[in-house]
Amino acid sequence: MQDLAEGVARFQRDVFPAKADLFARLATHHAPHTLFITCSDARVVPELITSAQPGELFVIRSAGNLVPAYDPGADAVTASIEYAVAALGVSEIIVCGHSACGAMTALAHGDDLSDAPAVAAWLRHADASVARTAAVGDVPTLVRENVRAQLANLATHPAVARALAERPLALRGWVYDIGTGAIEIVSTTDSGSTTAA
Repeated sequence: MQDLAEGVARFQRDVFPAKADLFARLATHHAPHTLFITCSDARVVPELITSAQPGELFVIRSAGNLVPAYDPGADAVTASIEYAVAALGVSEIIVCGHSACGAMTALAHGDDLSDAPAVAAWLRHADASVARTAAVGDVPTLVRENVRAQLANLATHPAVARALAERPLALRGWVYDIGTGAIEIVSTTDSGSTTAA
């Protein structure tokens, strides 16, 4: 806890004063341009990867960067998507998977998750991704297929479907490579992927 307290002290001493005008504006204005959906993995830091400033990204983090298909029952992912799209009016949604994802690795290897029943239940939202990955143990392919599947799930959300019909809203898939810093752009079809410059 000492390290975090020291980090807060550095933020208050060095970072906040240098960005005081930005934080003053953000205190009364919240208008992020992008909804960034990624994994809970501590190695994936959206603002660092994208060089985004505070206030630019509305971030949802979930194990495996999973987006459940729409269900009218309340859950945090669905509520956050609805708020970002309908209330904040984001113009872009990025689903970002990553290399060495623990959730995708467990699924790819068929790990026994009986001691983690909530995790096992949550990871069922990746069943379509697993079904589309031919080779058992192929984590990189599963990560890409999972990004595609979550983009498809996004389109089932009424706020997203409405926005797609009424205004420009870009849905993008990325895979972040932790070891190299590369971003692979994942197409929504099987036609392939490209690496971002």
